[in-house]
Amino acid sequence: MALTLYTNTQSRGVVVDWLILDLGIAVERKEIAYGTEMKSPEFLNINPFGKVPVLVDGDVVVYELDAICAYLADKFFDKGLAPALDDPKRGLYYRWLFFAAGPFAAASDNQHLQVNVTAEQKMFMGYGDYADTYQALVKGLSQASPYLCGEQFTAADISLGAMLMWQLKMGYLKSHPAIERYVEAIQQRESFQKNSTLFG
Repeated sequence: MALTLYTNTQSRGVVVDWLILDLGIAVERKEIAYGTEMKSPEFLNINPFGKVPVLVDGDVVVYELDAICAYLADKFFDKGLAPALDDPKRGLYYRWLFFAAGPFAAASDNQHLQVNVTAEQKMFMGYGDYADTYQALVKGLSQASPYLCGEQFTAADISLGAMLMWQLKMGYLKSHPAIERYVEAIQQRESFQKNSTLFG
């Protein structure tokens, strides 16, 4: 059964576009308009948040960007965009996927919205504060060689890499040699070269 991606070219759906391109798979792409179609009863029945991207695979509906990335990487496991279940790097892969979706996304959004976490509030936040999250990012990327899981390029590189490039472009992320080195490495990927206008 055909895969269907509900998306918008001005959304995080472009990250899924990059992943699809790297996987070399066929997906029916449906462009959904902001404010109207996304909030329609029909679309809210698919995703109650009224947001894209959403992947539909038969009776399976997957929303949340990193869930879609993980789902596709496993569904097309032969394409090599996820470590094997018994590969020690599987844990590292999960860590980066959930880091991108969780602490980094939350800390970045709060930073952009000027929500300041006080020293007393840090214990209530899963990521501590933005400085903690940034430090964890830099430390982790300093260990990338050249990708998050060593020599294997994975869906986690697409997810986190796209976020880093967008934040650097918008001036939301302070650059660092470790970030620059990592971004330069993933930009050499052929699929990125074909899709680079979305992140450049």
